[in-house]
Amino acid sequence: MAKTSIINKIYNAGPVILLYYLCISEVDTNLEKTFEIFTLNFQIILIYFWVLKRPEIMANGHIFLAGLINDVVMGFPLGISSLSYLIIIFVGTYVRNKSVNTTIASDWFTFFMAMIFSNLLFFSLLNNFSDLSFPISKIGYNMFFTVFMFPIFWLLFNLYQATFVGGRDA
Repeated sequence: MAKTSIINKIYNAGPVILLYYLCISEVDTNLEKTFEIFTLNFQIILIYFWVLKRPEIMANGHIFLAGLINDVVMGFPLGISSLSYLIIIFVGTYVRNKSVNTTIASDWFTFFMAMIFSNLLFFSLLNNFSDLSFPISKIGYNMFFTVFMFPIFWLLFNLYQATFVGGRDA
């Protein structure tokens, strides 16, 4: 019985472990080097889904710390990614509290809105408080591919939740 409890805890910690891995590994930067315009902010998809569906799995402190790690790895000023992730948490929490039953269409629309606010904050802080600058086309490609890929990952995360995590949505 204790062995299954440990395995269940590992499965429940899977999204948090994946978030830390993504923040440490620069996966989105490596994809951009390979495919030129294909850039994807997978961390935001991961955060939004789990905050919306099962907030007890991915705590706000973990998300904030992962944002700090992402800033150090990517060379951004400390706190910019964390603030961006907190905007995603805010929108996800608001949608979760105001919705009775969510669908992929409603999650996709609200994810798009969260991405707009998050990227607006991220890139305005980055351009105003650092020497780094990003062209508007890179921002557009990132938003397009992230929003475009959201339904695919939504389905995969739902499958993961049903198979390994269990329970009902929050």
